[in-house]
Amino acid sequence: MLRTLDLFSGCGGLSLGFQNAGFEILAAVDNWLPAIKTYQANFSHDIIQLDLSEENNIEKLSTYHPEMIIGGPPCQDFSSAGKRNEETSRADLTVKFAEIVATLKPKIFVMENVARINVTHTLRKSKAIFQHSGYGLSEVILNASLCGVPQIRKRFFLIGLLHEQDHVVIPYLTQHLAEKPLSVFEYLGHDLEIEHYYRHPRSYARRAIFSIYEPSPTVRGVNRPIPKTYQFHENDTSTDLRNIRVLTAIERSYLQTFPKNFIFPLKNKSELEQIIGNAVPVKLAEYVANAISSYLQHGQRIKKNTYQNLITQQLSIF
Repeated sequence: MLRTLDLFSGCGGLSLGFQNAGFEILAAVDNWLPAIKTYQANFSHDIIQLDLSEENNIEKLSTYHPEMIIGGPPCQDFSSAGKRNEETSRADLTVKFAEIVATLKPKIFVMENVARINVTHTLRKSKAIFQHSGYGLSEVILNASLCGVPQIRKRFFLIGLLHEQDHVVIPYLTQHLAEKPLSVFEYLGHDLEIEHYYRHPRSYARRAIFSIYEPSPTVRGVNRPIPKTYQFHENDTSTDLRNIRVLTAIERSYLQTFPKNFIFPLKNKSELEQIIGNAVPVKLAEYVANAISSYLQHGQRIKKNTYQNLITQQLSIF
């Protein structure tokens, strides 16, 4: 399977998903030491600390001769939880990802980000770089709960194939979506030993208590305790605080579909929560990797008007 380089790898959710699907991960790159330490504890291939905003670092990546580049450039500046500022260096890293791909010219690239990046100038600029370099683009927003992840988490994927038509991967990305969201119970059973848990809301206009018999809300990089003054929301699934608690960081990693033998060696709680919350869910990455693998194996060509119908169907799902 294709030799793959993972940029902005974090602790390795994207790497592990693609590795599980049979792709060979050559190396990963990140610039945050806690993420690098976690990655090193779980993978045998190289994890390199590099600031990818620096021009001379592209040369170092070229020595791997990747056939595929995957990555999730930092998304805080596009996130609904952030300040949505496209004028920062973090937003520039999305363009830098495009420039690295355009320079190294792998056969395929996969870029992951938050759903709302699809309305940004940064994405339009990045897509222009990809297209100028000869990539046919397939883009889709996937709900992780329909892709084997017990979590409502919508993520944008842009997949490029060198010297190929636009949209060719979309049918493979949509044909195996589940008919209904995956619940925490369906994925973990009674492993949590509770039926209801607290997840701190962004505002108290939203509920904070959830049942294991539904998918979890998006796992974020913060995990706060239940306030003593918490006022129940009408949609909370329970009001008995004796049987409700906050999930641990490791339990939240299970919702991100990291396996139970995945090692998180960090002692700093805020770093641990951020690493887990920022990760690409492993099963979501695996779902996308399997779709690409299926496309590569079958090489099916579908007429342009059929692709357009499938794109319309995909947009109607969400």
